[in-house]
Parts: sequence; structure tokens; C-alpha cells
Amino acid sequence: MAKPPKKSYDLKAKIEKLKAAGLHRSEDAQRPSGADDLAPLPDRIKLILGILQENPIKSTHMNYLIMYDIENNKVRRLVSTYLEKKGCVRVQKSVFLVHSDHKKFDEIKETLAEINDAYENDDSIILVPMNISDARSMKLIGKNVDISRIVDPPNTVFL
Repeated sequence: MAKPPKKSYDLKAKIEKLKAAGLHRSEDAQRPSGADDLAPLPDRIKLILGILQENPIKSTHMNYLIMYDIENNKVRRLVSTYLEKKGCVRVQKSVFLVHSDHKKFDEIKETLAEINDAYENDDSIILVPMNISDARSMKLIGKNVDISRIVDPPNTVFL
């Protein structure tokens, strides 16, 4: 007998299925090894540069930082996968950068709000609009990356 075709669920439907299966707060909030792996730092920097140095930026588009603190491993993994599918660039494990129009950003914001309301939790999701001058004033602590090189690459002339 042939297998039935695999159903495709959107993020909200996946969360509802998890809730129906007994989604609850994680007692162990540690991330399992291999979960939410990050791309190498140079690759992430190239993606960030592509967003921050894009010219010209339409007035209907904006850069946004999306940050979250989600206890449940399954929900956290579903949210990160959803954000990546929506074109968000992963900066850190729970921080994403997206260059988006208002309509797409509102869709992301509404979906994340629905997810947070779908089950009892103490999770937080922060969405921050960010213009280029904000990006230029960022300071980076802990990694050997000069943020000014990311947002203001030096101009060099060879004679």
C-alpha cells in the first residue's frame, strides 16, 4: 500500500500540534548539541554586510533585529527555521537580522505573536527596527570582529 503524501504545516499549525501533544515548559532549557547550528562567522558577516550596505534602500523597507528567549527546544527550533525561511539572516543563535518591507515584517510579527500566545510560557521575543546609523553605532564584545569594518569598509587606493 502506498504511503499517503506528507502534509505540509505552517508554523502556527506545527505549534498547535505540539500543544495538542502536550507542549509544556522545558525543565531543561539547555540546547541539545547540534541544534540551531550557526554558519561560520565570516559567512554571517558577508550576509549582514549584504543587508546593511545594500543601495538604494526603499523608504518602504527597513532593517530589523529579531531576538528571542524561548525555553522549549522544539518551539525554538521551529521559530528559527521559520525566520530563516522568511529570509532572516542568523546573527547569533537567537538573534536574526532582516531587511524587509513593512507588510512582510508585520506578517512575521503577527506569526511570532500567535506562537507566543499558543501555549503558557515565559518566553520573550523582541523586534527592533534598525537604521544604518544604528548599525554603525553598534559595539561588538567577545569576538575578534571590528564592527566598523562591517558597516564602513575602508576605502583604499593603490598607486
